[in-house]
Amino acid sequence: MILYTFPVRTAFIDRDLEMIQPVAEIKPLEFTQSPIKLPFYFILQFFQLLWFLPHTSQYLCFFGGYHSVLPVWFGKVFGKKCTIQAGGTDCINMPEIGYGNFRKKWLRNATVYSFKNCSLILPVAEALVKQDYFYDPKINPKQGLVNLISDLKTPIEVIPNGFDTDFWKDLGKARKSFSFISVATGTSNPSRAVVKGYDLIEKLASIHPNWTFTLVGDSEYFSLNPNVQVLGKMHPKELLELYNSHQFYLQLSTSEGFPNALGEAMSCGGIPIGSAVGAIPEIVGDSGVILKEKNLDLLESAIQDFTNQDLNHFSEAASKRIQQLFNYGKRKKALLKALDLVS
Repeated sequence: MILYTFPVRTAFIDRDLEMIQPVAEIKPLEFTQSPIKLPFYFILQFFQLLWFLPHTSQYLCFFGGYHSVLPVWFGKVFGKKCTIQAGGTDCINMPEIGYGNFRKKWLRNATVYSFKNCSLILPVAEALVKQDYFYDPKINPKQGLVNLISDLKTPIEVIPNGFDTDFWKDLGKARKSFSFISVATGTSNPSRAVVKGYDLIEKLASIHPNWTFTLVGDSEYFSLNPNVQVLGKMHPKELLELYNSHQFYLQLSTSEGFPNALGEAMSCGGIPIGSAVGAIPEIVGDSGVILKEKNLDLLESAIQDFTNQDLNHFSEAASKRIQQLFNYGKRKKALLKALDLVS
């Protein structure tokens, strides 16, 4: 049995479970993101790991952090493989915007211990291994695990996210001109909103009142711009409809690993406009716009230049790019092989 630990359950976790369950027994164990509940969860997790120990073949963690310390320790003590999937915040140190595990002493220690003592690290993007960051000039350019843990010796294999392109697809519906959508959770927290690029989106919305913007994922987020619609979390079928009714998808994150919503939207034919961080340039390729620097003037001129071209071509290119490079089957095959679940 595989024990799978993570700080919060997401669609990404559910997809991993779908990939692994047909070939191996896997038990999901959710931890906590609450500092107050942390001591209780350490005790609870210790006894969970002890209880399942006789039946456990290996440990799998999504993100490195507090929740991965005990699985890594159990793996070392009892000679069981422990794999950590690095997802983003666990490979970043950006105190300037209040983001990243490495900006907090105890969380940094937990993260460093986990990555140095686990059996294998599976980042979702090459940029999480080593990144020369220049998007926001006030942020330290040296990011990624190799830059942040100088003596890291653990084997690393990059496995990008994968998408169900049979579900996330272009439905051939009419899209409103100059309609933009972005999806992120927790953005009612101001620092999280900056991480996800909402500050830049709000500025863009304020100078273009005729353009429409839809921000999905946190109903508590508040916008002063009347052309910005805020929606809470959506079911996949509702998201599918939203992606198909908008012309552009905005992923203007200040920091990012491999954003799922970007891949979903592109698979649906949304034309991507993204920042030059994490895996975003790799995902977008030549099917959209990449903003090299966090600058409103550059963003605006890039969009204006872009919209003089054949947008249908870019919409089709975005969809095809996800189908060919980042499909569900490709990730599943690589993940099962890395976990020694296929010969």
